[in-house]
Amino acid sequence: MKKTKIALNLEKLEYSTNLMRALAHPVRLKILEFIDRHKSINVNKIYSTLKLEQSITSQHLKIMKDVGLLECSKEGKYVHYSISYDKVEIANAAVKNYYNQEKTARV
Repeated sequence: MKKTKIALNLEKLEYSTNLMRALAHPVRLKILEFIDRHKSINVNKIYSTLKLEQSITSQHLKIMKDVGLLECSKEGKYVHYSISYDKVEIANAAVKNYYNQEKTARV
């Protein structure tokens, strides 16, 4: 029996895991949908409209920002968040690719 050597890029694997984890949380998805509707919005509007605690909102925003899902800009004392659609599309394409491979393997 021939052994197969698996080569994984651990840095890419860790990033991918963090990206998917960031997208897999229901509160973060709710925040992303809210930002998407407004294109760019400040953190105060996010937590007050979604009825979330400010600290919890900031933690979720940081997680999404750290993996590149969100971009932020500062205008005076306000930080505005917008979605990095390129990163969302990369994650979406990866999930579709995986799903299609699994579907093909089952046939």
